[in-house]
Amino acid sequence: MSDMDEIKPGQSVELLKELHILTRDGKMNQDSRRKLKQVYHLYQFIEPLLQAVQQDHADIRLVDHGAGKSYLGFILYDLFFKTLNNASHIYGIETRDELVKKSQELAARLGFTGMSFLNLSVAESITSDLLPAKVDIVTALHACNTATDDAIHFALKKQAQFLVLVPCCQAEVASVLKKNKSRTLAKNAFTEIWRHPLHTREFGSQITNVLRCLQLEAHGYQVSVTELVGWEHSMKNELIIASYKDLPRKRPAERLNEVLETLGLEEMRERFFTGL
Repeated sequence: MSDMDEIKPGQSVELLKELHILTRDGKMNQDSRRKLKQVYHLYQFIEPLLQAVQQDHADIRLVDHGAGKSYLGFILYDLFFKTLNNASHIYGIETRDELVKKSQELAARLGFTGMSFLNLSVAESITSDLLPAKVDIVTALHACNTATDDAIHFALKKQAQFLVLVPCCQAEVASVLKKNKSRTLAKNAFTEIWRHPLHTREFGSQITNVLRCLQLEAHGYQVSVTELVGWEHSMKNELIIASYKDLPRKRPAERLNEVLETLGLEEMRERFFTGL
């Protein structure tokens, strides 16, 4: 099999060279093969969401938070958006100005007119008038710590139909567990789960995503959690996909509150109950 046989039909060879997936002479090494496989693996999850939005209405608006070099945005545009003859648009949100400028330049070179890149934090994007009042899909891959929560708040405010999240570096819940450890340890044996510092960190990471899922369910979303196989950027490869279905909200909201109270995380109620 040649290197070109591994590339999807219609994929821009020039884009793959710019993203350093292909060398200038169109070759791939082992590392770039793995990178391409990872991107295509993620695309398999997102493509059906794009198709669902497309069936519902003509224009698709996708916002990618913590975009970095915008690998995801460029691949999505190349494989799906560039064939659409409408006002569909991808917005890349990134705080590092040099990456924003490079992405803007690359989009201009490739003629990807339906892409914009904004130098904003995820929190700033929630109120920025540079973004539309309503969006369809929100993605956030490895948006560190509370940036993932900000992406959720953004999606809720923008009434997003779908969210695709790969969280990482979630230390905030672990720090609150640690702070309240002496008080909560006296409650029951359950608190042994996070008595040791290593367990506090791991359990804090786990429970953060549990709370995020309950939060989304409390807003009427159907949530699925799976593994993003072979993703090299982080040990955290949990993939959360949420689809708005206007489901009953009372039960997950009650559960969310119960979990916060049980774990001594009441002070984080505002973060996870935003909009409820």
